[in-house]
Amino acid sequence: MQLAKAVALRPDRQPRAIAVSIVMPCLDEAQSLAHCIDNAREALDRIAERYGLGGEIVIADNGSTDGSQLIAKAHGARVVPVSARGYGAALIGGFNAARGEYLVMGDADGSYDFCDCVAMIGRLVDGAELCMGSRFQGGIKPGAMPWKNRYIGNPALTGILNLFFRSGIDDAHCGLRAIRRSAYEGLGLESTGMEFASEMVIKASLKRLRVDEVPATLSPDLRDRAPHLRPWRDGWRHLRYLFMLSPTWAFGVPALLLMGLGLLILGLELLWTAGLLPGPARLGPNWAIVGAFSITTGHFAALASLAGYLYTARVGHRPLPSLVRRAAGVLTLEHSLAGGGLLLAGSIAGLLAVGVHWSMIGFMAPHSVLPLVLATVAGAVGLQTMLGGFLLAVLGGHSGRFVAVVETD
Repeated sequence: MQLAKAVALRPDRQPRAIAVSIVMPCLDEAQSLAHCIDNAREALDRIAERYGLGGEIVIADNGSTDGSQLIAKAHGARVVPVSARGYGAALIGGFNAARGEYLVMGDADGSYDFCDCVAMIGRLVDGAELCMGSRFQGGIKPGAMPWKNRYIGNPALTGILNLFFRSGIDDAHCGLRAIRRSAYEGLGLESTGMEFASEMVIKASLKRLRVDEVPATLSPDLRDRAPHLRPWRDGWRHLRYLFMLSPTWAFGVPALLLMGLGLLILGLELLWTAGLLPGPARLGPNWAIVGAFSITTGHFAALASLAGYLYTARVGHRPLPSLVRRAAGVLTLEHSLAGGGLLLAGSIAGLLAVGVHWSMIGFMAPHSVLPLVLATVAGAVGLQTMLGGFLLAVLGGHSGRFVAVVETD
């Protein structure tokens, strides 16, 4: 009796508190679920042996009708029903219900080896806040990934993500990864679809979290049906999400290109019209219209870029760029109204001058449309600046100072 009591009190025999939660989204995965849970149990045993951390397996069920729930319970996993449909919705529901400080996500189709997450937990214990798996480092077995995903989709989307957000990772769409609960809660993830994978990496990069990467293997899944992933549809959803969270590339770069092109065209036409450039060559009225279009649309894109930065900073996705913070004293509603009003007044004066000149030549076609184009461009840009100022004031917290309120928040 005393011996049994002594054994029961040994530290290595005591049940460990749950520190690691392996979460699997599940929708009709009866064929592969038992294998995945057993594999995850092996991973938890290794984590307990190496780091002394207890764990659990959470199946975030998305409405399975093939008995997946019973299989999960029979193999010792905890089933969490998630009514909202979608890959991201299932993971968010599973993460929210998980009890561990370290959260591991992985598919329930048998394509990932959950033992690869042991090294991920080690990185989190060492101080990382998010640890990604890299299938390109760990190895992709024959038949595990379609060629268009391996050689086109994943490299392209990962490259764009690294370009936009400087993430510096090899495989942005690996489905096996681990994250600290505090980091997960701080990211405020919302995507319900496959773009959840990109959202996690993007927001972690914007918040400058420590993101590590370890090798992960990918094997052919164990199902005899088509996967839930739809490459073209989900690829587009990933791509559009990258642009949604990057005001620089969605609006800022087009703004610079468009306004630069417009200023070049109208500048050359103005110099030729004033006789400051030699030769008879001129771009003509058609190109002047193109220049006007470029400047006005570029100015609109610049306003949209600033609005995007103010909004994403206000909701906590990223800090404001240093250039925007340095211009905080100028970025006010009053400056927008004053600057836009001056441009609009100059436009009206220019249009009146054009009208007077037109009447003086007997209402004949003028020699150059450039004065009219310049006046209308000034009016359009001025009006956009005034109206955009009110929009920026709303996004800045209903304050005349666009930046100050955001930075205070």
